[in-house]
Amino acid sequence: MTLGPLGNSSSMTSSFLLSGIPGLEHVHIWISIPLCFMYLVSILGNCTILFIIKTEPSLHEPMYFFLSMLALTDLGLSLCTLPTVLGIFWVGARDIGHDACFAQLFFIHCLSFLESSVLLSMAFDRFVAICRPLHYASILTNTVIGRIGLASLGRSVALIFPLPFMLKRFPYCGSPVLSHSYCLHQEVMKLACADIKANSIYGMFVIVSTVGVDSLLILFSYALILRTVLSIASRAERLKALNTCVSHICAVLLFYTPMIGLSVIHRFGKKAPHLVQVVMGFVYLLFPPVMNPIVYSVKTKQIRDRVTHALCY
Repeated sequence: MTLGPLGNSSSMTSSFLLSGIPGLEHVHIWISIPLCFMYLVSILGNCTILFIIKTEPSLHEPMYFFLSMLALTDLGLSLCTLPTVLGIFWVGARDIGHDACFAQLFFIHCLSFLESSVLLSMAFDRFVAICRPLHYASILTNTVIGRIGLASLGRSVALIFPLPFMLKRFPYCGSPVLSHSYCLHQEVMKLACADIKANSIYGMFVIVSTVGVDSLLILFSYALILRTVLSIASRAERLKALNTCVSHICAVLLFYTPMIGLSVIHRFGKKAPHLVQVVMGFVYLLFPPVMNPIVYSVKTKQIRDRVTHALCY
């Protein structure tokens, strides 16, 4: 794509315009109430999970260390989008500078792919616990868990680091309006007055090498887990083993379903109603951080007991 007549400096945009919910601008202040509630639940819920794991010695085990990584990631995702989302719905502050937008999308994508890595690590934890129970403590030592965490973070940062620079080199002209209340790479690149083929290919490579690979490995882990569980003679023991995986399966579905749906809409759903994109965007970034602490609090006895004790006394 060439710049054409829009290539002059007077038509270049120095900022982008974020969007709330189209057609409902007059009730944005009311929509902000449930949004504020969801952010509050997300922040308090994940902070509670982190506090309980830190202060309860019996939870200093691999499964809960990975859960604390998940809570940290969810907390970061909520804090990344909170300023722009509430700015739009409270005071109509839609304007965001290029550098601020690039920084926000870096953290959003980096934390999203980090969450995918953490979910894969949690699947590995369940695999070892069920399929290699006698070697669980020797395989998942604190050192190994630390290395897994650093490797996950390093992969996410390394893959997302080029994106802001790839976007920064483009000129932006024409309509600067984004579809969401926050910045995403796949949206920002479409506003560039230049050839975005390299960005599109690299973006697809990042998704396939993170979400694609991780989801396949998670499925493979559960195939091995299911094979091991089905070989257990006792029905009660089979159910007990599967019950330890329920929370993780819920977290996987909460994360991958909206993420894949939003990616498909952005890349292939050009005729999809704009409202669908907006709603999917909120579900993608808000639903997992809100629901994960609730799921783990309900399904994990130690955490549930501590939360109940704190609320009652």
